[in-house]
Amino acid sequence: MRPLILILLAGSLIACQRLENVGKVPGMTPVEDGDEFFAMNSAAMPDRLNRQTPAQEASLWSGTRGSLLGDRRAMGRGDILTVVIEIDDKAEISNTTGRSRSGSDKMGIPNLGGIPQRIDRHMPDGASMANAYETNSSSSYQGDGSVARKEKLTLRVAATVLDRLQSGVLRIQGSQEVRVNYEVRELLVSGFVRPEDISRQNEITYDKIAGARISYGGRGQITDVQQPRYGQQVADVLLPF
Repeated sequence: MRPLILILLAGSLIACQRLENVGKVPGMTPVEDGDEFFAMNSAAMPDRLNRQTPAQEASLWSGTRGSLLGDRRAMGRGDILTVVIEIDDKAEISNTTGRSRSGSDKMGIPNLGGIPQRIDRHMPDGASMANAYETNSSSSYQGDGSVARKEKLTLRVAATVLDRLQSGVLRIQGSQEVRVNYEVRELLVSGFVRPEDISRQNEITYDKIAGARISYGGRGQITDVQQPRYGQQVADVLLPF
């Protein structure tokens, strides 16, 4: 009885939370609460302690990031780079398996010095030793399987360098939210990149991100309708049929 009460209370709480969103647009995540804002708001450790003289810093040919020929690619904590996601995958797999087997066996003693005829007299009606036994067997198996998948996704998102590891690899993370009417589309990107893989345009493609985690989804009225009710999900898990 107690588990049933707990389930009903949990369902009531979920229902109350859903009722609070009736007639309201889905809220967006504050940017100040993410790791990206923290990385950009905190100062990173300097690469070197010795500072250049004012004359060297003012030169256009010094090679620093602020100079004319400086490298403006993301290379430190808090820097921003663009992640280009262009996924166009297509996979088709088809398998066919077939197996067949049949067998028959028949044995009889029609004539053996009249012995079968003498034995037939003492057997029940319809029984005869002329056909001692006869068996037939057959089995067949056939299986077909196919997989057809096609995915195409083209996106661009700004990511922030969260940290620079001791090996020089950059840990990046990016998020993007777009709200259209009552639906929020979310894009999340995270992973590890090498500074030398970042192009001169300060861009990097998704296939050069190690441990890439890309999530593209949404929340709102359309996503809510596409999901089955909580009771139906629980029933699908618990019911054995």
